[in-house]
Amino acid sequence: MEYVLLLAIVVVFLVFKDRPIMVLEFKDGELVKTKGQVPTGFQTACRDIAHKTPFSGRVKIYKTRFTTKLDFSKNVPNKIKQRIKNVFPHNVPTSKRGKRA
Repeated sequence: MEYVLLLAIVVVFLVFKDRPIMVLEFKDGELVKTKGQVPTGFQTACRDIAHKTPFSGRVKIYKTRFTTKLDFSKNVPNKIKQRIKNVFPHNVPTSKRGKRA
């Protein structure tokens, strides 16, 4: 009985775990930390945006089955969100995709 409960807890943890493919952290107009395979053009564009209009916050990029979703922290202004969405490359390379014949 304990094994079933332990297995249920592990399954719930794996399903609800936060798993973004990329993370960008900004602090006072500087790109402090990146995680994942961030395209260089997107990274330099985000640095330029943060340098011109300083802000602090986090941008997480999630890959679903059909689309890519950007998730911003609450303290990122709406104008900055739109500028980052405009420079985001929609075809993010992932290693999970196979080549078709």
